[in-house]
Amino acid sequence: MAVEPIDPVSMIKTKRKISGMSAILLPLVSDTTVDWDGFDSHVKRTFDAGLVPAINMDTGYGNLIDDQTRSETLRRTQAIASGRNYVAGAFVADCEGASFAKDAYCRSIEQIQSFSGTPIIFQSYGLAHQSDAAIIDNYQVIASYADQFYAFELGNMFAPFGNIYSLDVYEQLMAIDACLGAKHSSLSRQLEWQRLLLRDRVRPDFKVLTGNDLAIDMVIYGSDYLLGLSTFAPDAFAVRDKMWESGDERFFELNDLLQYLGTFAFRRPVPAYKHDAAMFLKRRNQIETDLTYPGSPERPQSDIDVLQQVIDDLNIFLPN
Repeated sequence: MAVEPIDPVSMIKTKRKISGMSAILLPLVSDTTVDWDGFDSHVKRTFDAGLVPAINMDTGYGNLIDDQTRSETLRRTQAIASGRNYVAGAFVADCEGASFAKDAYCRSIEQIQSFSGTPIIFQSYGLAHQSDAAIIDNYQVIASYADQFYAFELGNMFAPFGNIYSLDVYEQLMAIDACLGAKHSSLSRQLEWQRLLLRDRVRPDFKVLTGNDLAIDMVIYGSDYLLGLSTFAPDAFAVRDKMWESGDERFFELNDLLQYLGTFAFRRPVPAYKHDAAMFLKRRNQIETDLTYPGSPERPQSDIDVLQQVIDDLNIFLPN
């Protein structure tokens, strides 16, 4: 497919309503014991802010938790949602060279749908490391099990099983009616702009969900978002989004502050952002501890000083 020329300035969509999805941190009280009160409150705050909670994503240790914990997060979120929409990660572990794990994806999709959630399909070797034709065939199989779903492109800097698809594959994904959109996590503005141009031409209702925590202003070009960064402060992201919709010039100042937080928290090793998120939420008195799930990297306690400064600065923008 020929790549369309990109003029980012002409792509800016002023005063648009932004759709935000926010990955939910799974807080802990000790070791692998979940802070369920903190989890429930975090999900509720996210709903109340007007964002869509995303359960069992990387932020929720979706690749580390056991099936019992996964089911409990879904059950609790369904109860809190009271009919509102939420999404949840469908994760299948495999190894390099594996074939498409159809049955495992089916079980994960059915589990999510049984709790009234919409699946977002994590990549795996068997799903994403095939020929272009085979990749689309795999998503067609997923569509036969899922009433609706979101796809997910993940750069291999995040996980070795990740893959950024060709634009041809992306266009064929958009042709699958059950596929409502796709999270794009390449950390490349250019690749995301290409998808936005293609989306606007082929299927305007298809959601390009930026996963670029280092460029959260992609929303001004027409991306919506599914971010781990927004788990720090869904209320602040909601205020920022409303500023853009209303044409409030303070959007840029608040976005700059949130981007500073993203650049700080998502420095290498990137997965340690979850520890920063736990420290941030604990400093806001929203969870009990800043513990991380075993197997997840940690940050130095000196991060707290920077995180507290961001909290203080955010309070300028947030209602009392």
